[in-house]
Amino acid sequence: MAAPNIVNVTTITGVTTFAVGITSDPVVTVIVSNPAASGKVLKINSLIAAGLGNTTGVTVKYFDQAAGAGTSVAIGATLSVPTFSSLAVISKENSIYLEENKSIGAFKQDYTGGNIDIICSYEEIS
Repeated sequence: MAAPNIVNVTTITGVTTFAVGITSDPVVTVIVSNPAASGKVLKINSLIAAGLGNTTGVTVKYFDQAAGAGTSVAIGATLSVPTFSSLAVISKENSIYLEENKSIGAFKQDYTGGNIDIICSYEEIS
């Protein structure tokens, strides 16, 4: 099942996940993944990137495979995260659904200093 019917929802579970010190391009850090045949759709409510140290760039992508591989579409490309600050890449105003066998991954631009941490809040709907 690729997209469960969310009209007849049985369960909604709130989840928050985080990735500390994401890696540089071309290595992708998977932030959230919805495995194949999970029977769930994930509603991504927020994804926040925090810049630790020098100003850093981050790219966030939507992948067509749960492992952060395959074809991808940029949600945000080379976004500048201010020094010791954060950037809301996804929020309630622009939430997205993550179907089965899909993932969201990120990598930082390696030509910039500092680190990027990411926190993601979503709902598992089944």
